[in-house]
Amino acid sequence: MSVVRVLLVDDHTVLREGLRRSLEAAGVSVVADVGTGTEALRAACASRPNVVLMDVSLPDQSGVDVTREILAQLPGTAVVVLTMFADDATVRAAYAAGAVGYLVKDCTTSEILSTLQAAAEGTAGAHRDMAASYLKATSHLAQHPAGREPLTQRELEVLRMLANGASTTEVARSLFISSKTVKNHLAHIYSKLGVESRTQAVAKAVRLGAVRIG
Repeated sequence: MSVVRVLLVDDHTVLREGLRRSLEAAGVSVVADVGTGTEALRAACASRPNVVLMDVSLPDQSGVDVTREILAQLPGTAVVVLTMFADDATVRAAYAAGAVGYLVKDCTTSEILSTLQAAAEGTAGAHRDMAASYLKATSHLAQHPAGREPLTQRELEVLRMLANGASTTEVARSLFISSKTVKNHLAHIYSKLGVESRTQAVAKAVRLGAVRIG
């Protein structure tokens, strides 16, 4: 890997220590690991990492707010969120704060490594455009049959990528989430649309105007 200088921010000490060992074994330079938002801001200014791996749930403030504060002081730094929360509101908030990537804690170490590498190299810049598009997206599934829950923005995003030929692995890589998370999204999509397969889901979403192919 090319030089990746990462600041780890997570309030769980055991997780943070284990992640540090894994990253350093893979050649990543971990400049510091901290457990609070206050420590994160102080460590970021002192060590100048090129990537911050940020938890959302911190004891003193939200990791989303810390992300915004770090980027205000160090605009050249890339922030990748690593959290247990995959709900649409949290994803939107993280991207709105300036994060370039979003990982859920069921992902693999290799997924974390590849995301950090992309962020450090600046190739995650393309994901800023994706994030902007995500934030502007609106649900088109108001035409659902009565009683059906509308798809979330993330579920729509997954469905749009699948409709245009992306594989589960490609969707996971593009969205900085694990393949397992993509499959969970698919299960929710099938349930909400009342279908049993990817083909049926895409066909119904196209018919409803939720996705466009091409």
